[in-house]
Amino acid sequence: MADSTEEKPFFPQMSGRSKPERPQEYYEAIKQKFAEERDLRLRYRPEGTAQFTSDLSGAFAKYAIDPYAGEVKPREPINDSVECLFIGGGFSALLTSARLREYGVESIRIVERGGDVGGTWYWNRYPGAACDVVAYDYLPLLDETGYVPTRHYAKAPEIYAYCQLIAKKYNLYDLAVFQTTVTSTVWNEDEKMWHVETDRGDHMKARFVICANGTLSKPKLSKIDGMETFKGHTFHTSRWDYDYCGADLEKLHDKVVGIIGTGATAVQAIPRLGAAAKELYVFQRTPSSIDIKDDWPTKEEWARKLQPGWQAKRRERARADARKMEEDRHVPGVSREEKIRRQENANIDYMMRIHKRIEEIVEDKATAEALKPWYMFMCKRPCFDNDYLPTYNRPTVHLIDTHGKGITEIRERGPVFEGKEYPLDLLIYATGFEVQKTGIYNQIRGERGIELNDKYQSGIRTLLGIHSQGYPNLFIMGGYQASFQFNLTDMLQVQGDHIAACIDYARRHGYQTIDATAEAEEWWVQEVIEHRGKTTRNQDCTPGYYNFEGEFQRRQDGNYNGGYNRYCTHLEDVRAKMAENFIFKK
Repeated sequence: MADSTEEKPFFPQMSGRSKPERPQEYYEAIKQKFAEERDLRLRYRPEGTAQFTSDLSGAFAKYAIDPYAGEVKPREPINDSVECLFIGGGFSALLTSARLREYGVESIRIVERGGDVGGTWYWNRYPGAACDVVAYDYLPLLDETGYVPTRHYAKAPEIYAYCQLIAKKYNLYDLAVFQTTVTSTVWNEDEKMWHVETDRGDHMKARFVICANGTLSKPKLSKIDGMETFKGHTFHTSRWDYDYCGADLEKLHDKVVGIIGTGATAVQAIPRLGAAAKELYVFQRTPSSIDIKDDWPTKEEWARKLQPGWQAKRRERARADARKMEEDRHVPGVSREEKIRRQENANIDYMMRIHKRIEEIVEDKATAEALKPWYMFMCKRPCFDNDYLPTYNRPTVHLIDTHGKGITEIRERGPVFEGKEYPLDLLIYATGFEVQKTGIYNQIRGERGIELNDKYQSGIRTLLGIHSQGYPNLFIMGGYQASFQFNLTDMLQVQGDHIAACIDYARRHGYQTIDATAEAEEWWVQEVIEHRGKTTRNQDCTPGYYNFEGEFQRRQDGNYNGGYNRYCTHLEDVRAKMAENFIFKK
């Protein structure tokens, strides 16, 4: 068994080349196959993100109901003022609040739609839910809490409990408001305060507001004709109905179950459903890439030897490794075209290894072929699971491969594909979430009453993806124009550190407001543009939420692609020149 102390890259199979490169014609033929599969998807669903809906009202209202918190507890509307208000109660809010506490900020309120803190880990309680990032890196604030994860890859219940631990340690429950959705956030220039209204009749005021609603928060459904007519039971994976399924899915033993979607959530849930249900039908549009998940319990001996600051040192090492990898890419005398060619070929070698693993595990050849992903690695979110592929060897598990088309019709008894109806007792939607929506349920109006999305109509404009000029004292976490990291919490940590430092600077200098200058914002927009679109990878990829389902994107409407280390350096540089990058008012 591997040792818990071993430092591994997230994708070790991509580091270096293990065999001589094949003839270039081999790689070009596979790239052509990738393009054909992408075009197939685009022809079937040219409407891009419009193929989904997150308007969970009317017949779809049941998909938004929180099954974990029970009935909404009545309370009187809140009409008070706080210094810092977080919209959302996941890791973004928790780790930034911890930093604010260290700066001496006492008045912190979390306003959360769910019934507790946790964000993603509050909502995602489907069977098999776990993190795909090593827990010693993913769980933040381990130095501060003294906690050591119990496994190399933490499972959802442990992560949720850890979120609660953070909230208790930093006294974040005292002012927190749960089962409450922020509907309006409006800047009042005279008071230099944000007025925050909710669906519970609250009218709160806050000096600083942090949008911490997460990149994947609002459930979405595929638009399928007739879906509201289905007579069986149904729910979204983020609202898992254990009353129907049983705590260990034991109530599914006599049920025929169907699941639409084969993304990261489904990959973890399907093995458990396959083991429990009488029969399971998996409706696939595009397969996920599935690699090995090396998981093991944390060794007690290793945990006892950990010294204070051990996680910070891990982060420093990971940052140094990333810098080294970036430096290694700059090979003297090698043209840009040649570098891209080598990277693409290494990527294809990796994906073909994924294909080989499928062939070795899945016994039915037709099913194995259908499970092979035909796109570059990281075009879609990579998945790591040891039970997913073997599940298809069960005689009761059936893969319905729609060849990129997806399910387009559902009748009273179940989904229909190519004229065949699949009668089900239970239909589960593993169709994901809205991606990187800053407001979600909330209208944000800054100076002169301008709504944030109206400002973004002609292109997203921020400083560091965190500040947007004309919205004083507003901070956005995990949004557009910030860096993207597979280990999301590390990026959220550097953003949280930055936000807390900005608020501390304003407080120490007696300023009531901090707002990005127009010049600083324009610099960052150009920086984002400069580091986007250097290759055609985005449009070459098969549609998915990473590339907005294949939609055209303005060059500034997305993540900062200049590298994580450079992003961290920019954060530090901006803070080193506060007076140049921000407007402060007393």
